[in-house]
Amino acid sequence: MFAKLIERAEKFLNESNFVTNLLGKIEEKTGIQKRYLALGSVSFIGIYLVFGYGASLLCNLIGFVYPAYTSIKAIESVNKDDDTQWLTYWVVYGIFNVAEFFSDIFLFWFPFYYAGKCIFLLWCMAPISWNGSQLIYTRLVRPFFLKHESTVDSVINDLSGRAVSAAESVTREASRATVDSLVHKTQ
Repeated sequence: MFAKLIERAEKFLNESNFVTNLLGKIEEKTGIQKRYLALGSVSFIGIYLVFGYGASLLCNLIGFVYPAYTSIKAIESVNKDDDTQWLTYWVVYGIFNVAEFFSDIFLFWFPFYYAGKCIFLLWCMAPISWNGSQLIYTRLVRPFFLKHESTVDSVINDLSGRAVSAAESVTREASRATVDSLVHKTQ
């Protein structure tokens, strides 16, 4: 497994993209090979996630920027499989963020929390069939959703009906107030 990971990293470093082009420019100027620059960068980020100020922001950027970019690319592509992959990621990411909101007051005290969170998010976005978002969605989210779908649909329909009624009521009252205002001005 470790050999496959190294092989994938080498393949990535030989592709042409923003990261590898930047690493190539740095390699030209410093003479340090791209693989060592990448390893140093990943090591620095890992250490920063454990000890650095603003580790939460860095972790959230890692969990958001690349998935947002690839989601936009997926939307623009003809292939719809990648749309499903990234929609699944965003569902899991959203559930994780809501759960984290309620537990963050306790979790951020753990010294490796942000490094662990970052590893979790990387696992969720990994381009493998057993990535975190696929597993969590198929084993937890989907069964829960299917079990409670009709109940949630009825609550949403009820709430949307109430919202429409409230909006109509506000619009009616605003119209009456406008008409009354115009009548008083003309008198």
